[in-house]
Amino acid sequence: MEDVLRPLIVFGSTLAVSVAAGLLIDRLLRYSAGRRPGSRLPGLLRRTQWPLQALLATAGLHFAYPLAELHLAQDDVIRNVLATMAIFATAWLAMRVADALAENTLDQYAARSADIARVRRLHTQLGMVRRVVTTVLVVTTAAVAMLVLFPGLRTLGTSLLASAGVIGIIAGVAAQSTLGNLVAGLQIAFGDSVKIGDTVVVEGEWGTVEEITLAFLTVRIWDDRRLTMPVSYFNSKPYENWSKGGPQITGTVFLHLDHSTPVAAMREHLYDYLCGREDWDRRDWNPLVTDSTPTSIVVRASMSARNADDVWTLRCAVREELLAWLSRNHPYALPKIPTAMVANAPSMAQ
Repeated sequence: MEDVLRPLIVFGSTLAVSVAAGLLIDRLLRYSAGRRPGSRLPGLLRRTQWPLQALLATAGLHFAYPLAELHLAQDDVIRNVLATMAIFATAWLAMRVADALAENTLDQYAARSADIARVRRLHTQLGMVRRVVTTVLVVTTAAVAMLVLFPGLRTLGTSLLASAGVIGIIAGVAAQSTLGNLVAGLQIAFGDSVKIGDTVVVEGEWGTVEEITLAFLTVRIWDDRRLTMPVSYFNSKPYENWSKGGPQITGTVFLHLDHSTPVAAMREHLYDYLCGREDWDRRDWNPLVTDSTPTSIVVRASMSARNADDVWTLRCAVREELLAWLSRNHPYALPKIPTAMVANAPSMAQ
C-alpha cells in the first residue's frame, strides 16, 4: 500500500505546491497592476502564467522524483524527460517575459514621443530582435536538452561537431535564399528603409506594411488583400515608401479640360473647398496648367495631407468636387470630342 500512496502523495503535493505558487505570483501581479494603473508591465507579465506553471511543475517533479522511491528501471530516463520539459518551459517563459518587456518598452516610448516614424522604427526593430532571439533560444535549448541530458546522444553530437565544416558548407549552399532573407530582414530592421505601418507602393500595388518576419514582408493592400514578398526584395529592387521622411504627403489630381476653362475661378473654388476639409493639413495647395494640346489642357491640382490615407481620400473628393463644379457652372469647360461632317472626297480618277 505504501508503494502506491507514497508516489501519489509526493507527486500530488508537488503539483499542488507548484499550482499554488503560480496562482500566488499571478495574484501579486494582478495586485501590482491595480496599484499601478499607469504601468502595463504587471498586466503583461500575467501572460507568463502558463509557462510559469509548466516550469514549476516539471522542475518540482524532477527534484521530488527520488522521494517517490519508485525504483523503476527507467528512473533516469523519466528524470531526463522531466528536466528536458523544464528546460523548454524555461525557454517558453523567457520568450513570454521578453515579449512583455518589449511591448511595455514600446508603449512607454510611444507615450513619450510624438514622432510616429520613430515609434514605427522601434516596433520593427523589437519585432525582428524578438524573432531572432526566439529562434536562437529554441535551437540552443533543443541542443542542450539532447546533448547534456541524454548521454547516448553525446557521441552523435561529437560526430556532428567534427563534421560541422562540411555540414556548414552544404547548409549554406542549400539555404542561400533563407540566409539572404535573414540578413535582409536584419538590414531592414536596423537600416530604417521600411517599417511596420509604412505606406508603400510595390509591384504597382498601394498598401501598408503589416508584418515583417525573418523571411517575408506582408503588405496589406487598400482592398484588404495581403501581398507577401521575400524580405530580400526590398534590398534589391526599387519601391516607393510614402512614409519615409515623415507621414506628410502631397497628392495630385489631373484633369483634362477645354481651353476655355476659367482656371482662376477654379483656383478660388478649390481653395474654398479645401478650407472646409479636415483632411487637408493646410501646408500646400496649387492648381496649375501643366500641359496643352490642340484639343485640351491639363490642369494639375495639388494638395497636402497628414498621411497617405488622408491624401487618398482628399484626392478622390477634390476630383469629384471639381468635375461637379465645372458641370454645374461651366459645362463648356469639360472636354469635347470635335466632330464635323465630311464632304464627299473628290474623285481620284484621272
